[in-house]
Amino acid sequence: MKSLSAFKMLFCSLLSLITFTNIYAQDTKAQKKAAKAEAVKAMVDNKTYVFVAQSATPMSGRVRQITPDFNLTVTPDSIVSYLPYFGRAYSAPYGATKSPLDFKSKDFQYTTTPGKKDGWDVSIKPKDQDIQNMTIFITSSGYATVQVTSNNRQPITFNGYVQEVKNNK
Repeated sequence: MKSLSAFKMLFCSLLSLITFTNIYAQDTKAQKKAAKAEAVKAMVDNKTYVFVAQSATPMSGRVRQITPDFNLTVTPDSIVSYLPYFGRAYSAPYGATKSPLDFKSKDFQYTTTPGKKDGWDVSIKPKDQDIQNMTIFITSSGYATVQVTSNNRQPITFNGYVQEVKNNK
């Protein structure tokens, strides 16, 4: 009888331990999600983040997986784009050897609006480039989509994520 009672006691203890562990795990998961959303919000509000491209989708073509070396760095005073271009050019400068999305700009217009579900819609209009508009759709979890519209080329879309700008000091 004592062993049956001890077994019931042990079983109840283990059951309550598992229950409380699951509840604690749910809290930490929700806390991590909230912390990530706050970090992304701070990056967007401060205009300081890096979009890391994972795939590119040209207007007429299929999705292309790309290396994480391609990115778009946004700071309050400049944007630095190092993104590939796949698509049709209606006109291109003679002898162009680098991507039209490989540029630096200090003259641009930056506007942010709240997204439909969660996140933000960021519009960047470089005034000194062939690029007409770069629209970045950023979710609160940090995933993002960049749509690039150009005056002389077909549009292209990039999927990836945003992260903090790393200082190389």
